[in-house]
Amino acid sequence: MGIYDRDYARASGGGMAPPSRSNQGMSGYRPWWRTVNAWLIVLCAAVFAVDGMLVKYAAPVETGLYWVQDGDVWQPVSDAPWYARNLRPDEYQLGNQMLGRKVSVRQPDGTLQSEVIHGLPVFDPNGQVIALAEGTMATPLQRWLHFSSKKVVGGGELWRLIGFQFLHASMAHLLFNMLALFFFGSLVENYLGSKRYLAFYLLCGIAGSMLYLLLNLAGFVWVEHLGLSPLRGLLINATGTPLLGASAGVFGVLIGGAFLAPHAKVLVFFIIPMRLATLAWVMVGVAIVSIFIGTDNAGGEAAHLGGALAGWGFIRHPQRLHRFFDWLGRFDPTSRHFRAPKTLSQVHQDADIDRILAKISRSGLHSLTPAERKALQQASQREDRRS
Repeated sequence: MGIYDRDYARASGGGMAPPSRSNQGMSGYRPWWRTVNAWLIVLCAAVFAVDGMLVKYAAPVETGLYWVQDGDVWQPVSDAPWYARNLRPDEYQLGNQMLGRKVSVRQPDGTLQSEVIHGLPVFDPNGQVIALAEGTMATPLQRWLHFSSKKVVGGGELWRLIGFQFLHASMAHLLFNMLALFFFGSLVENYLGSKRYLAFYLLCGIAGSMLYLLLNLAGFVWVEHLGLSPLRGLLINATGTPLLGASAGVFGVLIGGAFLAPHAKVLVFFIIPMRLATLAWVMVGVAIVSIFIGTDNAGGEAAHLGGALAGWGFIRHPQRLHRFFDWLGRFDPTSRHFRAPKTLSQVHQDADIDRILAKISRSGLHSLTPAERKALQQASQREDRRS
C-alpha cells in the first residue's frame, strides 16, 4: 500500500497542520536517526539480513504434532511419541531431515484413506522410525526468538514475547511490514512521543502474541482434552507452531494512524484509493473472518487482531504506556519510580489533555482548535523530554 495524499499533514484534510521548522508533526522537527520508528525499521532489516546469513546453520524445530503408527494405521497425537511407546525422552532421537511417507490415515467417518505425511523422523533406541514429528527448519535466530504457545507456556521463555517481533519469514513479509511502519509510524510517534511510541509498538506486538496463545491453548484443550469437534474461532494448530513477524505491532500502528488521521488517503496495492480508517476496518474484518473460517494463516491473523485491539486501546489512553517502563525502576530515570508528585497546575494540564484526547476520539484531529493543537504539541514535547 502507499500514501499518495498525506491528509494528516494538512489542516484541511482532517489531519495535522503543514509541517514546518516550528511545527513538524506534533513534537517538533527531528532528523530520522533520532526517531524510534526509523530505528525499528533498521533493526528489523538488520535482523533479517543476519538471519539470512545463518541459513546454513538451520536445524529442525518441532511444532508439537506427531504422527504415530498404530498397527497399519497412522494417527496424529499431540503428546510426544515416547508416551505412546512408553519411552523416556532420552530414549528417542529426532532426525534432521524432513521425511515424506505414504500411509493409511483413519478419517473422522472411520474409513481409511491413503495420504502422504511429512515430518521429521523420530527414532527409537534401535534406530527404527516410530513417529513423524511435524516441524520446520529454522535458523539459530529463529529457534531462539520465535514465539510459540509451547515455548512460552511450557518452557517459560518470556523473551519470545518481544523477540518474535523482529523476525520475518521472507523479503515480502519484511517489506510489507516496514512500508506500513514507514508510512504510519511517524504519525503515531509524533503524537505519542518517542518513549510512549516504543512502548505502544512493543505492547501491540505482545498483545498479538497473547491473543494467538489464548486461542491456540483453547483449541488444544477443546479438541485434545475435551475430545470435542473443532470449534470455529479457535486455533487448532499444534502448540509448537512458530509465530514470527512485526505484523501485530504494525497492525497496532495502523489502528493508531487511523484514529489520528481517519480521512488520510492511501493507495491499496498502489492502485485502489481508500480512507485510512476504511483500510483499518477492512484489515480487521479480514483478520476476524480468517480466524473464524480457519484459513492457513489464521494464527497470524489472530496476532494481527490482538495488535489491533491493543492499538485501539492505547491510542485512546496513551498515559497508560508509561507503565511499560516502570519495571526498570532505578535503571530508568524517566520511570514513575523517580517521578515527583504532580502540582495542581500539572493536574489541570492533564485534565485538559484528557478532554482534548476525548475530543479527538469523537471527531478526529481536524476538529481541534489552534489552542488545543498547541496544548497537545506542548504535552508531547514534555513526554519527549522525559524520554
